[in-house]
Amino acid sequence: MPKKKSLDKMQGKMRGGHYSESPAEILAKINQSLGFDRKLYAEDIKGSKAHAKMLARQKIISEKDCSAILSGLDKIKKEIESGGFNFRDELEDIHMNIENRLGEIIGAAAGKLRTARSRNDQVATDFKLWVRSALKKLDKNLAGLQKNILARAGEHAATIMPGFTHLQPAQPVTLGHHLLAYFEMFSRDRSRIKDALVRMNESPLGSAALAGTSFPIDRDFTAKELGFDRPMANSLDAVSDRDFALEYLALGSICAMHLSRMAEEIIIWSSPQFGFIKLSEKFTTGSSIMPQKRNPDAAELVRGKTGRIYGALVSLLTTMKALPLAYSKDMQEDKEPVFLADATLELCVLAMSGMIADFTADKKKMLESASLGFLTATDLADWLVKNLGLPFREAHHITGKIVALAEKKNCRLDEISLKEMQKIAPKISAEIFKVLSMENSVRSRNSYGGTSPEGVRKAIIQAKKT
Repeated sequence: MPKKKSLDKMQGKMRGGHYSESPAEILAKINQSLGFDRKLYAEDIKGSKAHAKMLARQKIISEKDCSAILSGLDKIKKEIESGGFNFRDELEDIHMNIENRLGEIIGAAAGKLRTARSRNDQVATDFKLWVRSALKKLDKNLAGLQKNILARAGEHAATIMPGFTHLQPAQPVTLGHHLLAYFEMFSRDRSRIKDALVRMNESPLGSAALAGTSFPIDRDFTAKELGFDRPMANSLDAVSDRDFALEYLALGSICAMHLSRMAEEIIIWSSPQFGFIKLSEKFTTGSSIMPQKRNPDAAELVRGKTGRIYGALVSLLTTMKALPLAYSKDMQEDKEPVFLADATLELCVLAMSGMIADFTADKKKMLESASLGFLTATDLADWLVKNLGLPFREAHHITGKIVALAEKKNCRLDEISLKEMQKIAPKISAEIFKVLSMENSVRSRNSYGGTSPEGVRKAIIQAKKT
């Protein structure tokens, strides 16, 4: 019975003097968010300390009370990080758990921390601080992945492989060039992170419930204290805004798509039918029934987990799509999808970084594959344009006839005799055979952004500077 009275007392504080009855058990259950928002404990304490300092600076609370609050919050942080904090579901969320514990430690002064602040601006501030940190962590992990890509691209600047369109052999490229394509994708991901960090770096703290406060607070001080560039300009927007979380999920979804595409290529390339690369036992698994199997599970899971991140974005977009200003309890649903996406994305980036460092390339198999499918046909057509002055469309037609002949004879283009080619285009000379080799083909693609080994090495130097 004493426990029930204690619970009623705590819930009464949260619900206010207007309520005389305890909430229904199911309401208490659906209302509590401690199970997931306890992740915000460090941000909550950081925001509360900034708020307390500002209140004292503005002489809204005494220096003595401020000192007690700061000391109590430091103690709570140590308790949580050491595992000694008693989390209580009946207190709904991390914010009330910390506030309640602060009261146990320092007494009545704890209640003054609530001055000029609402849980609405408190949670928006905490969540924004957490997302900001998550974005910086993602940027760091992507930088690590890019370093691994650059290292492998340097090793394989001249490793010839088939390039594909429609997953059909198209033109010879280098493995280094192919890997650098993903470096560029992840560079764009990182630029989106930087853009998002600039946009979100405004502080909601001090907006109170929705309309601001009558206390003489200093929002510029708390913004600076928390590392924000400035306070948010509109109190209604400040407590209603979850654009920062949506941007994280949106850029995270694009990044996950890039990871998934790379994973798909690793899966294809490591299959026996391609045999371009081999992953070690660190990133593959066996079969419970087929002893010969080497399954690229790490890559498949990166590909599969992409759906979780997309789902998180759609979930939060759906939650926010019809909410009037300012705060609605629906917005409690903002955190779980972001936490899930963040954990998933971190796992996928680190797994991909490991696979890129791990794979072994079969240069011989790649070159053999590039020798199939008449990949130097475009080089032949280009030679006809450059040396015989033919319009490209006519050169394309002549090349098509030579390819058809090679298909009929079941041979490579460079295995067709000069005499046979001259029956199709009389002015072709023996010089044509210089452009039909794989090495000359990739070497000739020296336009900016092209696949030539020299171009790849230059791109790596520039990428390292960037």
